[in-house]
Amino acid sequence: MLTRLRVDGFKNLVDVDVRFGPFTCIAGANGTGKSNLFDAIHFLSALADRTLQDAALSVRDEEGRSGDVRTLFHRVGDRYKDRICFEAEMIVPQAGADDLGQPAKATTTFLRYVLTLGYRQESNHLRPGSLEIVREELSHIRQMDVPKHILFPNRAGTWRKDAIQGRRAVPHYISTKGEGEGRKICLHQDRGIGGGRPQERAGNNLPRTVLSIVNAAESPTATLARLEMRSWRLLLLEPASLRKPDSFTSPVRLGTDGANLAATLYHLAHSCKAFGRDKPEPEAVYAAISNQLAELIDDVGQVSVDRDEKRELLTVIVTDRNGTPLPAKALSDGTLRFLALATLALDPQATGLLCLEEPENGIHPLRIPAMLRLLQGIATDPDMRLTPDNPLRQVMINTHSPVVVQQVPEDSLVVAELREIERNGDILKTASFGCVPDTWRANAPEKPRTVSRGDLLGYLNPTVREDEDESLLAEDPPRRAATRKSSKRIIDRADLHPLFSNLG
Repeated sequence: MLTRLRVDGFKNLVDVDVRFGPFTCIAGANGTGKSNLFDAIHFLSALADRTLQDAALSVRDEEGRSGDVRTLFHRVGDRYKDRICFEAEMIVPQAGADDLGQPAKATTTFLRYVLTLGYRQESNHLRPGSLEIVREELSHIRQMDVPKHILFPNRAGTWRKDAIQGRRAVPHYISTKGEGEGRKICLHQDRGIGGGRPQERAGNNLPRTVLSIVNAAESPTATLARLEMRSWRLLLLEPASLRKPDSFTSPVRLGTDGANLAATLYHLAHSCKAFGRDKPEPEAVYAAISNQLAELIDDVGQVSVDRDEKRELLTVIVTDRNGTPLPAKALSDGTLRFLALATLALDPQATGLLCLEEPENGIHPLRIPAMLRLLQGIATDPDMRLTPDNPLRQVMINTHSPVVVQQVPEDSLVVAELREIERNGDILKTASFGCVPDTWRANAPEKPRTVSRGDLLGYLNPTVREDEDESLLAEDPPRRAATRKSSKRIIDRADLHPLFSNLG
């Protein structure tokens, strides 16, 4: 679970510091940096599993494609910043297994990961440059400091006690020694006081992070940090992928684009893990999914997965109340996305951080509250014990929809804006993330920006015309009446005025 992220020098993220709870909604206009924040999370996740180059090329550039790694660095005119700095605070699972299946148990579960990357121009200037590791650190956050870092409401005696465990005298699991060409990245033994002699690697030639190559024998805690970061997923649910039938041998985990929906749902229905019972109960699983989907579509009778033995294919089927079966290819985009989210909510294996861009796409405005309830239900409930039914799972969405912003809890909302700052004589246009006053984020020690009523006006009253100064219109009733009469918008109808919120 990612509880805090600081980013400096990545795309338009300069001196960004954002805290996250179990469920977070990031709202902002196009181009403000919401997607860049998701890209930063995706990049960190990729760095825990891939080489520096492959991780960089997995991140989209400004045109939506991967390209030269230089495009990841913040740019002012034709000049690029020479460093990208990340600092992530996270709660990791207490136990897991590395890529070889070796068990790992964390010494401590509340960790801070720091990574600074530089750009290295190759000696052959005809070739694009590459990334190099300037600094890499993994350390624990002390139990006595937890209240300063976990600020979202939680029952300290239950959820927090379950999630944050362990103590350690030695601060680092990974550290950096020295600077420049002679710097070393050190992997420390995962033990108590003393910790043994660390393994040292030359930092200037590493093709990937040290965290990405650890195993349970070397450092169980670093291994679990790696597994946690690998579980940070950016979901881009594509209807074409959701509609496809799956083979009997397809993966049983929902893909980032929504692939494997039928295989995942079928496996969930025929395993014992969905409800933690002694034997599979397919009908109970399908009934739970059907009930969730019925909140979106009135005519849902049953959800199931058809198993075609001859063609060895699995196909999602939604049967309406008249008994008419509809395969996935006949379902609407919104129905498929909602079905995928309902499957994730029921899957105990779907842990970690799920990032979704504009999840309201394809969903009728009247059904958005149901969609948001489902997303919040996927996230861990910090007022309950951590159990298989309440796993350490986190949901983050971004949006520019007024309907979504009006429906999310106030302490879950983060508002993205573009702001100008001065640094070293340059005027930088950078993303800024603010919170609603009198919520838990507003009380953070770093004193984050709080959004004003004006910041929220576009979401609470999205029909304000950009070419009219509302303050002038308020002082000039005849002009206001003429403007509304000529515009002929739905909101201008007098018989509908009582239905709209009064902002005054």
